[in-house]
Amino acid sequence: MNIGIVVPLPAYTIDPAFVARKAEDLRFDSIWYGEHPAVPVHSDSPFPSTGGEIPISYSHFTEPFIALARASAVTSRIMLATGITLVPERNPLLLAKEVATLDLYSGGRFLFGVGTGWLKEETELMGGDFSRRWSQTREALDVMKKLWTREEAEHHGAFFDFPPVRSYPKPVQKPYPPILIGGMAKNVLQRVVEHGDGWIPNRTTPAILEDSRRRLDSMCEAAGRDPKGITISVYGQVPDRDAFRSLFDAGADRVVVRLDWVETEAEMTAQLEDLAESLL
Repeated sequence: MNIGIVVPLPAYTIDPAFVARKAEDLRFDSIWYGEHPAVPVHSDSPFPSTGGEIPISYSHFTEPFIALARASAVTSRIMLATGITLVPERNPLLLAKEVATLDLYSGGRFLFGVGTGWLKEETELMGGDFSRRWSQTREALDVMKKLWTREEAEHHGAFFDFPPVRSYPKPVQKPYPPILIGGMAKNVLQRVVEHGDGWIPNRTTPAILEDSRRRLDSMCEAAGRDPKGITISVYGQVPDRDAFRSLFDAGADRVVVRLDWVETEAEMTAQLEDLAESLL
């Protein structure tokens, strides 16, 4: 079973190089870092899972690309993933270079998990258009695909407009690292088929997953895409081998378990070893 880990908050308390090296030694499939660059102290946006205030822990993400770069330097097999990159909060010309550089130096091990975000105030202070955040994300993905695949690229759109430019390095993975679209929005599967290479549902059930896999396959066939080219990485699961088996049977390609926060490397080692023994 392909089982990954998502690093808990505060995400900067234990060196990503240590966590990734230990996870690779134990044969975990992937390591995932999320992001919230600057969480407003005051917000009217409800926290998605509870509808209440945003937990203060959401101010304690680390910078995912720097963390994954440290992880890549001490590993050779484990996949390096963002879960997720908040695309409306980033400039796609810079983001394309960051993605390509990480993919190059890691030997083609990057999984580009993307999303549009739910925190209106953060999106807007980072320069994003919250009400049109999917349209902005879609155009940003188009921009990055051009930069990754063309020697010279230009773009003239609603959100981004630039003359011919050259952008190097190019990614190792061709045509570019897999774009995995996160979320449970009603249109997410269609967005995956039209613009991505995989789906990241968060804390879903085997029944929902099985139905979604059937729908994805049907949409792929209608769009002329190979359904096998679309992966599903179920995110943020509680560690349970039987539950994981049910998700794999329902169509998951990968299950990502959220670690508990610990204070020391010794505690992280013990947690990873326990998980590996029970899950792998």
